[in-house]
Amino acid sequence: MKVNNFGKVNMNPYQKQAEKLEDVKKTKARDKVQISAEAIELQKGNSLEKERIEKTEELKRKIEAGEYQVNPREVAKKIYEFWNN
Repeated sequence: MKVNNFGKVNMNPYQKQAEKLEDVKKTKARDKVQISAEAIELQKGNSLEKERIEKTEELKRKIEAGEYQVNPREVAKKIYEFWNN
């Protein structure tokens, strides 16, 4: 019967795991996040988004105050356009 040696005999399986953990700890200490000026501008939002928010707030205020009036002809026109285009 022949026995083949496939690896190191004096190998500690936990040594590699410990080395990997040390490498991970070293890389975590050096990680750094940088946000570009463009990304900061995108986070602030654009003018369209601000206008949309203002319009929504105005509509909410009008609805709560009972000042908002629905034009039934305009609603019917928009529904017709949606389903026929």
